[in-house]
Amino acid sequence: MPKFKYCRESRVFKTGRVFPNDVNNHTTLFGGKLMSGIDEVASISAMRHCRTNVVTASTDSVDFLLPIRPTDSVCFESFVSWTGRTSIEVFVKVISENLYTGTRVVAATAFLTFVAVTEDGTPAPVPAIVAETEEEKLISQSADQRSELRKVRRTLSKQLASQLNTSKYWE
Repeated sequence: MPKFKYCRESRVFKTGRVFPNDVNNHTTLFGGKLMSGIDEVASISAMRHCRTNVVTASTDSVDFLLPIRPTDSVCFESFVSWTGRTSIEVFVKVISENLYTGTRVVAATAFLTFVAVTEDGTPAPVPAIVAETEEEKLISQSADQRSELRKVRRTLSKQLASQLNTSKYWE
């Protein structure tokens, strides 16, 4: 396994159309449909980076910035932005393009975390990441801070989960 890889080695692009069955009653793309595309490209980036199986550890954030309409195409762009010993943070940028005017805007951004795993499901070490472009550096420079926030949030989520009721609602 190499000691490091470049962000560009994990970069994924996927462009699609927005069709009538993809929109909600506001005539904008369903959030869940967008999130599915985000998870798909992010998982490919993570696997390109470590070349082993990965599991989604968390969707750290999805920020819906602008609506996406049936007159738009949707371009997902993802790359690995940070790595830990076995974990991989992936940044996803969603660009909508009005197909009539050509106007392109960042409609959403997301950060997801994956864990590399071996065939038997144990965590696997991953190469470090090297940012080259200005955008990659911008995203990577705050990665340690996001990692610390993930640890705190995970601890709080576990505490909350330990106090939740698991009985059947009808009993």
